[in-house]
Amino acid sequence: MFTFKDYYDNVVKLSFEREPFSKYPKHVWVICRYKDQWLLTRHKRRGVEFPGGKVEEGEVAHEAAKREVLEETGGIVKNLHYIGQYSVSGKGGTIVKNIYFAEIEKVEAQPTYYETNGPVLFSKLPNDFSGYQYSFMMKDEVLPNSLKRIEELSLYA
Repeated sequence: MFTFKDYYDNVVKLSFEREPFSKYPKHVWVICRYKDQWLLTRHKRRGVEFPGGKVEEGEVAHEAAKREVLEETGGIVKNLHYIGQYSVSGKGGTIVKNIYFAEIEKVEAQPTYYETNGPVLFSKLPNDFSGYQYSFMMKDEVLPNSLKRIEELSLYA
C-alpha cells in the first residue's frame, strides 16, 4: 500500500489489492488506451485528465467506468481491467475510487460530453503534469503508480 498527500494536501491511500477500502466504491477513474495512444478528456474546470466520475444509483463500479469513458470521450470500452483502489481523506469525508485500465475499441462523436470538452489523445504521456492545463488528479502519485502497475501486468504492448 502507498500513502501520500494529493495536490490539495489530503491523505491518499492507494492499493493494488482487490477492493481494500470498499466493495461498493462511489467513484471510478479509467486510464484508457486507444490505437497506441492514451485517451483522456478535457474537463471544463479541471483541465486534462483521464475520464471518471461517480457510480450512479443501481450501477456497479465497472459499469460506471464504461459509462464515464463513453460520456466524457466517446470511447467504447473493449476490455476493462481492475487495477486498484484508492481512498482520499479530505475535509468533506473520504472518497473511494476504483482504478481501471480500458482498451478502447473505437471513439464515436457524442452529442454532449457533459462536464468535459471531449476526447484528448496523447501518443506519449508527459513526464510533468504540473502545468495549469492538467487536472489536479494527474498531479499526485496515483497515476505514476497505476501506470507502473499496468506495465507490470503487461496490459498493453
